[in-house]
Amino acid sequence: MAVPQTIGTGQPRGRGPEVWGKIPPRNKNFTGREDLLAKLRKGIADQVTAVVPHALHGLGGVGKTQMAVEYAYRYRDDYDLVWWIPADQPVLVRSTLAGLAPHLGLPSPTASGIEDAMYAVLNALRRGDPYSKWLLIFDNADQPEELNEIIPQGSGHVLITSRNHRWDGVVDTVAVDVFSREESVQFLGKRVPRISGGDADRLAKELGDLPLALEQAGALQSETGIAVSEYLRLLEERTGQLLSEGKPTEYPVSMTAAWGISVTSLAEKLPEAVELLRYCAFFGPEPIPRDAFSQLRPGLDQRFADLLADPIRLTRAVAELGRYALARIDSAERTIQVHRLIQALVREELPEAKQRQIGSEVHLLLAGFAPSSPADPNQWPRYQSLLGHIEPSGVAGSRDPDVRELADNFVRYLHRSGDFPSARSFAEQFIEQWTKDTGEHDLNVLDLQRQLGNILRELGEYGAAAELDRQTLAKLESTYGSDHKSTLLTLNGIGADLRTHGEFLAARDHDENSLGRYEEIFGKSDLITLGMVNSLALDLALSSDYQGAKKLHESAYIAHLALAQGEPNFDKVSLLVAWSGLARAVRLCGDYAEACDLGEDAYAYGVSDLGADHPWTLRTAKDLSIAWRRTGEFDQSLDLAQDVHARYVRLFGLDHPDTLAAAMCLANIQRTTGRLDDALELAADTVQRYPRIYGPEHPYNHGCAGNLALLRRVFGDAREGRELNERALVGLEAKLGRDHHYTLTVATNLASDLAALGELENACRLGRGTLRRLEQLLGETHPMVLVCAANLSANLRDSGEEEEAETLFQRVQDGYARTLGLEHPDARVALERRYLDSDFDPPPN
Repeated sequence: MAVPQTIGTGQPRGRGPEVWGKIPPRNKNFTGREDLLAKLRKGIADQVTAVVPHALHGLGGVGKTQMAVEYAYRYRDDYDLVWWIPADQPVLVRSTLAGLAPHLGLPSPTASGIEDAMYAVLNALRRGDPYSKWLLIFDNADQPEELNEIIPQGSGHVLITSRNHRWDGVVDTVAVDVFSREESVQFLGKRVPRISGGDADRLAKELGDLPLALEQAGALQSETGIAVSEYLRLLEERTGQLLSEGKPTEYPVSMTAAWGISVTSLAEKLPEAVELLRYCAFFGPEPIPRDAFSQLRPGLDQRFADLLADPIRLTRAVAELGRYALARIDSAERTIQVHRLIQALVREELPEAKQRQIGSEVHLLLAGFAPSSPADPNQWPRYQSLLGHIEPSGVAGSRDPDVRELADNFVRYLHRSGDFPSARSFAEQFIEQWTKDTGEHDLNVLDLQRQLGNILRELGEYGAAAELDRQTLAKLESTYGSDHKSTLLTLNGIGADLRTHGEFLAARDHDENSLGRYEEIFGKSDLITLGMVNSLALDLALSSDYQGAKKLHESAYIAHLALAQGEPNFDKVSLLVAWSGLARAVRLCGDYAEACDLGEDAYAYGVSDLGADHPWTLRTAKDLSIAWRRTGEFDQSLDLAQDVHARYVRLFGLDHPDTLAAAMCLANIQRTTGRLDDALELAADTVQRYPRIYGPEHPYNHGCAGNLALLRRVFGDAREGRELNERALVGLEAKLGRDHHYTLTVATNLASDLAALGELENACRLGRGTLRRLEQLLGETHPMVLVCAANLSANLRDSGEEEEAETLFQRVQDGYARTLGLEHPDARVALERRYLDSDFDPPPN
């Protein structure tokens, strides 16, 4: 396990947590709240058997966050891990929890994907591995139901801050109100040491004892030395003005007035700092990367562009925002954070036209900061830093081409990194808004719909994906023509939809035609074309043309390697897809040792560059487990199959297509290694689940039913095995024909059922026909052909046809000697004239 490292801002010295997760700096002027802190500590410390979340709730500006920060610092010696989680957007909760993964010895979210890393973190916290004493602080949570499924269980503590009173009754709550007058006076005495008790009392009274307003006033006095009498005069004028205008509707008048005075004073000292504050108000309330202000983009207000172009003036403006308590400046992390209440007040002060202008310019800043390569894992951390700003800044409402490209790339990043739920959520949000703004035939809308179709397929929602792809293609063809790039790109999704519905031959024909068009439009070596090559290779494998699939996968893999040379932003996911596809095709051709070599290299690449939980790393691992099983490396195969299945269940649940495929892979190796009860239970459960995803007549359903039939016979119920295999055979013949590998695998096992039931004549007849078809399909020395021939030889010998049996037996022996070797487990079984079983492993779509 990796050694966790201490991280964060305001890191405690000496004793304290091993992991300190970006806790905001401690307020050196923190005052009072002793009764509330004692109540909170008692409630948290008294929990014994389970996590009972505790919540600090109250109005904006009363100091809930500061109190949570103080709790973290005050009791840090009682924890091994303290982690701060912004909770105003569900997607931020997931990403910040995921960010804890490397510090628990788990793959990082950059490598494994946000959703995968998050669930791994929750499991580690539940187990207390490597830390049993932990504290998670969810800051500014809104709706309780948004956190229900991601509140960790275990031996740690959870603290929530929220303005929403609905937490009361859901968890143990501590209400946080304004300061008492004594606390207000004490606070101002710390913040402005020269202030008299009487002045502090008068100031606190006029500010309604609101901590955030007192912080603003104290900062202003520290910076300007303004007399309390003068401040109170300005405050009274400002308050009267606000009340006469009917403001504010959601915020305390005292806060609004205090904020106004601070801004006015700062504007006199450094106007550009106020300008910077206005722009910060249109980001999200989470930390803003300083580098977002280093992008000089066309369309920015000239004065603001001049500020960004002058690093000295910009640095001073940032510093002044911190001095006036208008922003929290984190120099170590290079971020600026403005309280959501201050953001709202800033926005309300601006005319609507100015709000629209600055909002649009912030979108341009975000677009300039975002990398241009969403498929490159090296760029994912920068995309992640934008996560808290995409929705609050209103990116969805922009019609600017660069901003829409940002939105599109952001969805691509989430998709390629494996965070399919978030990718879906943002895609649907953008599509809904863009459709309202520019119509359902707008190219941005249709391009994002194509992405959404791919995401839905990854989530296993095959029907919804196919319908969306069909609608998208029809609109693209009617509006932009059949040779438009977006129309052509959608064709790949249509082929994938055909595969997921079991229409393998139709998918092959469709993709063959599409590949020709891709090569003509994009060129043979373009990454887009190589994606279609991979799709056609999948079609060929699903049509039992394994040599053709191998040839195409190999060409795609070599082309990917060539593209990757010297390209720092290369799409590593695409390379792994091609690499994994080649390893699978080599295995399907019967070259098991070579498949293991390729699969081991591909899997190592996936783990190191994408992470152990990335969807394509897991698919590669599943195929490697199968290859190891085929070569006789049963222990390795079992260990990997168990690991892959457990990860899929944790990440995607029991009914996801990849989970089902991993379950069948695990059941097969369990049967092979004699864990028959486990294999039967898992296979039976998986067979029941498959039709829910694929429908009743999909070939995968029938192939998996053949695996269950095999287990029934192993358990001594050859009659039930026969009935299952006969139904599977009928279904496969109807869908794929008699000369398909899946069909012939079931037929081979059915012949063994018949033999076990004493129907040797029928077994031999079926075996002869099946062997003839397999030889024509796969060649005489393919391992599947040798299995069928070995079983037929045994049946012929038992039925008295010894000459034919012996001739066939010699062919089998020579075949194993030339291919897998006579020490291979299958060869040993065949040479002992025992029956061999053939199983089915569902491939990826």
